[in-house]
Amino acid sequence: MVITAPLPLPREEDRSAEVTESRSRRTGLWLWPFALTFALVGHGMADSLLGRDELVTQDMVNRSAGQILDTLQNVDAVHGTYYLLMHLWVGLFGDSVISLRLPTVLAVAGAASVVSLIGNRLFGYRAGILAGILFAIVPAVSRYGQEARSYALVIFMVALATLLLLRALDNPRSPWRWAAYSLTLAVVGLLHLIALSVAVAHACVLVTQARRNRSLWWKSALALLVAAGCVTPVFLLGRSQAHRQLYWVPEPDVWALLSMLRDVFASALGAGAVIALALLARSPRKAPLFLCGTWALLPPVIVWLASHGEVSYFRNVYVLFTLPAWALLAGAGLAAASRSPKAIAALVVALAVLTLSDQKQMRGPFEHDAPVTLDYAAAADVIKQQYQPGDAVAFDRANTWKLDGGVQYYLPRDLKLRDVFLAKTPTEINDLYAVECSAPVRCLKGEPRIWLLTQGTEFPMNAINPGQSMALQGQYKLSMSESVTGMTVSLLVRKDKN
Repeated sequence: MVITAPLPLPREEDRSAEVTESRSRRTGLWLWPFALTFALVGHGMADSLLGRDELVTQDMVNRSAGQILDTLQNVDAVHGTYYLLMHLWVGLFGDSVISLRLPTVLAVAGAASVVSLIGNRLFGYRAGILAGILFAIVPAVSRYGQEARSYALVIFMVALATLLLLRALDNPRSPWRWAAYSLTLAVVGLLHLIALSVAVAHACVLVTQARRNRSLWWKSALALLVAAGCVTPVFLLGRSQAHRQLYWVPEPDVWALLSMLRDVFASALGAGAVIALALLARSPRKAPLFLCGTWALLPPVIVWLASHGEVSYFRNVYVLFTLPAWALLAGAGLAAASRSPKAIAALVVALAVLTLSDQKQMRGPFEHDAPVTLDYAAAADVIKQQYQPGDAVAFDRANTWKLDGGVQYYLPRDLKLRDVFLAKTPTEINDLYAVECSAPVRCLKGEPRIWLLTQGTEFPMNAINPGQSMALQGQYKLSMSESVTGMTVSLLVRKDKN
């Protein structure tokens, strides 16, 4: 998109009578989208079982700060800032499902408020409120607003960085506004490096504005360089770990780029409706449309292009931070399409109804592990009901990552089971993966009963490491076996020596 004569972004001093609202109206601009998003996303936040990525979060944040930093030297450096923040949170509020997910609920609620504030600045009060509401009802906002990972915080920080950029452009002479923007953008990168691709959209806007104010060239360059300098250590460390963590992500084709829009919204109908409204967006200034358009479209294209090298980074969760841009355009489009409050309300309700089935799916019991379905809680209940002191446990780690962590999380904390084939925990080796005993027979120490947790419903001895299977079958017999969703819980008892 080429801007031949860019118009200035809205200034704080350049407000129409509609935007000079009363104090209560200004408060409602951010409060109502916050309340709606918090209520909608918070509904059923504990209904879904923790997913594997969330179990990684739970594991990491329960380590000491020193252990977290040591682990980041080996793996997951790109999520280190989030882990350290959550470590402080869990230290205060514990690691229940609600506690682990509440920060992300608050983050998307805060993002909705910021979206409304940006929309008010760019397109007017009504468009701002509508943008916040439309953002709230996007199914992906509920999905990742209920996940104990960094993506919701990234959405919030990207939106906040964009708002602070607009404030810096309001008063380019203020070093404090540029510093606030630069540091917020640095936090974006520290939370997730790929989200820094939004800086390309910001740079496009800064270039168009610098044609009118030459001082913006060095001020914006300095702000971007400071942010880049802050994240460089994480970038270098994360790049060295990329092969290990993203080896499984396929290189995307053109269709993958097109289908990403649907995946980012977590709803084909929702994506179609929001994009249709976005195409109706109008503004007397070109700059607001240019900002939101580049924010919505450039990051996915950049990630797609970068994913044709040694490592593919092409995952929809990595560009969720573009959702506020789509909401802003859709809010502006809806405000421009109709002046009738009743018609606007009807369209919003229709969109909510269209995405209702997707909203229900986002709260499914296994949604955070989809397409894998493992009922950790049910498996833990089977053990809890028949547990006897001295029981031990063995997990299928060969086929399923975090099956052990999932079951252990849902077991009572005072229920102790020796993990018979565990040689070193992930914490002990500063990693995400455990090390298992190399000589399974020697690791069996005469426990009278061993609980065996395996994926699937086949004969449990066939589902585990062959060496472990031989060791168990040599000394134990199957006493009972019960299937739960995606898993089998078996009880092995020691064979009679007679």
